[in-house]
Amino acid sequence: MMTISSRAAATAFASLLLMSSAFAQTTAPATPAPAAKTAPAPKAETKAPVVHTAASVECSKEADGKSLHGKARKTFRAACKRRGGKPAT
Repeated sequence: MMTISSRAAATAFASLLLMSSAFAQTTAPATPAPAAKTAPAPKAETKAPVVHTAASVECSKEADGKSLHGKARKTFRAACKRRGGKPAT
């Protein structure tokens, strides 16, 4: 049979285990006060659009006509640009 002191010790131990999880939880962070609105930061300079050569555009059109994609398209366009955009003979 358990003595009163052993029951009290067991109860205290169990309550410590249960309370530790309650203390471990964090509270929601306080929301900061809204700051005064300032002027928006200036936008970074935008990049100039890329200008393609006539040969590059012509080679792309040929590759589109042949439905080339991926590595085959890259290889075709490189060879086409070396020819100056002229069709292969």
